[in-house]
Amino acid sequence: MLPRIVIAIVMGVLIGNVLPEVWVRIFVTFNYVFSQFLGFLIPLIIIGLVTPAIADIGRSAGRLLLLTVGLAYADTIVAGLLGYSVGSMIFPQLIDSEVSMAVEKADALQPFFQLEIPAILDVMAALVSSFVVGIGIAYTDSPALKRGFTEFRTIIEKTIQVAIIPLLPLYIFGIFLGMTYTGEAYSIIAVFAKIICIIFLLHIVIMVYEFLIAGGLARKNPLRLLANMLPAYLTALGTSSSAATIPVTLRQTKKNGVSDEIASFCVPLCATIHIAGSMMKITCCALTVCMIGGLPYDLPVFLHFIMLLGVCMVAAPGVPGGAAMAALGPLAGVLGFNPDAQALIIALYIAMDSFGTACNVTGDGALAVIIDKLHRKSANNKNGQPNVVAGSPD
Repeated sequence: MLPRIVIAIVMGVLIGNVLPEVWVRIFVTFNYVFSQFLGFLIPLIIIGLVTPAIADIGRSAGRLLLLTVGLAYADTIVAGLLGYSVGSMIFPQLIDSEVSMAVEKADALQPFFQLEIPAILDVMAALVSSFVVGIGIAYTDSPALKRGFTEFRTIIEKTIQVAIIPLLPLYIFGIFLGMTYTGEAYSIIAVFAKIICIIFLLHIVIMVYEFLIAGGLARKNPLRLLANMLPAYLTALGTSSSAATIPVTLRQTKKNGVSDEIASFCVPLCATIHIAGSMMKITCCALTVCMIGGLPYDLPVFLHFIMLLGVCMVAAPGVPGGAAMAALGPLAGVLGFNPDAQALIIALYIAMDSFGTACNVTGDGALAVIIDKLHRKSANNKNGQPNVVAGSPD
């Protein structure tokens, strides 16, 4: 989808300078109807994706699973807070004080007609419902409910694939068309070009601190551990898929001295729940939009957003648009983003998708090293044996 998104942005910027207002309003009308449909779908997306994801994790909960989920969630939250902390310090200096949210100025361009499509539930009600039902299914082991929500997830995924993803480039084209017509596109693009450079650097920071911790606990050279994961990083960079990279990630994780048992358990699971790079990226993009649009971005608001997003992104794998689609609920419910602002986040996310995925899968290798060390220590303590570290320190 990346080439179509790029073409949509470029065409919107170029054509917006020459297209008559009547044609711009046609696309504004399409955007209005599409945004209404997207707003209607967001609660259904949350219920359809998050509920079975929580049920799947909770059903087989055990010590090793809880340890892996806890570490993955903690690292994902830390990555989000890193993005927020750096962004809070640096982004205000990069954003021109005269820049305002382009979609707000585009209000002067009214659609030819309006079609209201109210959502069945609001976003927070959908999130709470997903948690309650998902945990309930996990604890009661209800096969009928589980099967029903699994089938509902299939319907939602198909709706995203057929109705949302194909029209998303046209929607983003309409947004940038309106931004260009109102004279705001160039300043917005200039701002996000600077932000993207910082996000790339933060990806490196995340991978370095992950392997510094893993190497310190396992008493191994963290740079060598990180270097061994380079094939997985490059594979994810090319495929933009954590799932497609699992075989390579698994092989390289075993090269880092992780046992077959732990590697085979952690790598596929972390490909689903460990999304540190994606969390940091979405947090930085959302923070930028808040600063440009004059929305609140204090720490309590973003801490709420980050912690909620860490849970919602469990539903990201296998869904077109991945974490960006899973983030629509927290973006709307916590930060108050309208559909146009959400579309900007999706466009930015997809533009950097492969780098976030590469960061995610590389970090999976670091978590596997940590979990392998803790598992060996626990097993040795149970057997009354001294704690012997697998492999000699590099």
